[in-house]
Amino acid sequence: MTFRRFTIAIALSVLGLYLLLVASLVSFLDSERLATALVSERVLFSITLSIKAALIATVLAIIVAVPAAYALSRYDFRGKALVDTLLELPLIVTPVAMGAMVLIFFNTRLGEGIQRNIWQFVFEFSGIVLAQFLTTVGLAIRTIRNTFDEISPRFEAVACTLGATPAQALMTITLPMARRGILAAMVITFAKCIGEFGATIMVAGAMPMKSETMPISIFMRLGSADIAGMAMMILILLAAGLSVLFMLKFVLKTRYD
Repeated sequence: MTFRRFTIAIALSVLGLYLLLVASLVSFLDSERLATALVSERVLFSITLSIKAALIATVLAIIVAVPAAYALSRYDFRGKALVDTLLELPLIVTPVAMGAMVLIFFNTRLGEGIQRNIWQFVFEFSGIVLAQFLTTVGLAIRTIRNTFDEISPRFEAVACTLGATPAQALMTITLPMARRGILAAMVITFAKCIGEFGATIMVAGAMPMKSETMPISIFMRLGSADIAGMAMMILILLAAGLSVLFMLKFVLKTRYD
């Protein structure tokens, strides 16, 4: 076997493993029950809620990640090493622990003041978005920073010598060159958001028709030993998530290629 065939075989083996897992879900599938579920108000609410929250959290994460990643890539400043280290926090602590940290914060005086006077997060839709944002923004910053690191600062320096401000150089030179890395960060962030469970259930709870995202719906069916229903919701989650991912890739690729 040539090296080329060996590497392709490894890639196809991983794909085969995933397809085997999906096939095991299909074995529990009841077409009549699936058809009923797809028009169920509760299932449709879970799908809509998951996609809506994931899209908002992804947009917020990218808006924050771009300038933060640029600062970490281009500038030296006091506390940079600490910031760079703490970006790994969502990887160090589990999503459940991250959600618990958010709950603890909202039980402090400052957190209670925010909840009472500014915005309610606990057991609300905004809590879902917050949980997804906190578990993904570090990953988005890391991904985009790696892209900025690969772009030479000389391009921006030349633009500045021609009269552009640093912000104009970023917008007109660096961002267009980094578009593929930013697209990758968006796709990865959205995928992680739509499948986020631990932090979401800690902050927003598991209330049907209010905070029941698709991953939470899967968990609730597992708790009631509804294996067939759980398999059905996983398949719906896969279909919804992959559909939005493919659309996002297509739209952004068409826009920026």
